[in-house]
Amino acid sequence: MTITETHRAINAVWRIESARLIAGIARLVRDVGLAEELAQDALVSALEQWPASGVPDNPGAWLMTAAKHRAIDRLRRSKLLQRKHEELADELAADDALSTSAIEVALDDDIGDDLLRLVFIACHPVLSTEARIALTLRLLGGLTTDEIARAFLIPEATLAQRIVRAKRTLAEAHVPFEVPRKSELAARLSSVLEVIYLIFNEGYSATAGADWMRPALCEEALRLGRILAELVPQEAEVHGLVALMEIQASRLRARSGANGAPILLLEQNRARWDQLLIRRGLAALKRAEKLGGAFGPYALQAAITACHARAHVAAETDWERIAALYDALAQLAPSPVVELNRAVAVAMAFGAAAGLEIVDALIGEPALLNYHLLPGVRGDLLAKLGRYEEARTEFKRAAALTRNVRARELLLARAAACLRESSSPRI
Repeated sequence: MTITETHRAINAVWRIESARLIAGIARLVRDVGLAEELAQDALVSALEQWPASGVPDNPGAWLMTAAKHRAIDRLRRSKLLQRKHEELADELAADDALSTSAIEVALDDDIGDDLLRLVFIACHPVLSTEARIALTLRLLGGLTTDEIARAFLIPEATLAQRIVRAKRTLAEAHVPFEVPRKSELAARLSSVLEVIYLIFNEGYSATAGADWMRPALCEEALRLGRILAELVPQEAEVHGLVALMEIQASRLRARSGANGAPILLLEQNRARWDQLLIRRGLAALKRAEKLGGAFGPYALQAAITACHARAHVAAETDWERIAALYDALAQLAPSPVVELNRAVAVAMAFGAAAGLEIVDALIGEPALLNYHLLPGVRGDLLAKLGRYEEARTEFKRAAALTRNVRARELLLARAAACLRESSSPRI
């Protein structure tokens, strides 16, 4: 194996193993920042040694052992936590007596709990939403600072500072490396689900830039969601979120044309929808149903996406059921955005005028003042009612608000179409 091939193999191993490596070390040193640093040190050792010695049979166990050695060295140098130093020394001595495969088995005994602890640390409410997203992608996704910065179109230095501040905040707040107590679990789990879905949404409909979508972020969010579903299989909302993302991700190939231009849901070629992802999504939704109880917000949204997935053509969509599901969602988790989505469903089920009435009630809503989809939806409903001049104004306003180039082009094209319609002679 050449040096280049070895480096590629090391990068692949790091992407696969980094989360469990950081999680395992964090359990020992009780400091996420230090755990990541030690894991990175182990990676440097691999880069130095593996090109000559070859990639070991169990690279994850090799990296964990190397990181543990560095943990002990660090504790010795800093003379911190003498008791922890002795515990680590005893553990390492025991590990050294095991074969490499036995080490891997021993690590696997705790990996589920360790990963779950790391998930809750990275998504801790003491951190800002932006910090939680960055830390989750860094610690659990194994993405580099540069990769995360490019995904969210922010300077690498800004992202790096965000991650450093997040680790400092966790340390200063003395956040314990543990799964939250039962009384805190629901709120903490809600924070985790929010972070994963925000990552997915940024990939599904990019906030800014020249790309309509960033599928790599969708894939990363899906991976994290699937892992979480296996770590907490009794939590219905986790399966609801996975179902929602699986079904939405099934449309990715159909959401843009050959030139990258957006294709809206009702105009998509459904033959291009990924049937495997749809089946996985419906299966996840069924898992949520089997756990019993009322659906939470993510499971309700998954049920809505399932209505679309089950319709072979747009005309078969059960819009009345979708409107009813949005009614339930608005009762459970009321927000201006949910109400805007409900307006679309009501318009499709009961006519554009009914939807427009709901949208007009949202005008002036502070949370939607700079939200381009409010005038975008209003423009669509006005156009359906033949009020093209008003619709054109709304589409132009929506185009001015969005920071996504592809979305702006689509909205301006719709404004131009309204101009043509309003200029056409009426018979």
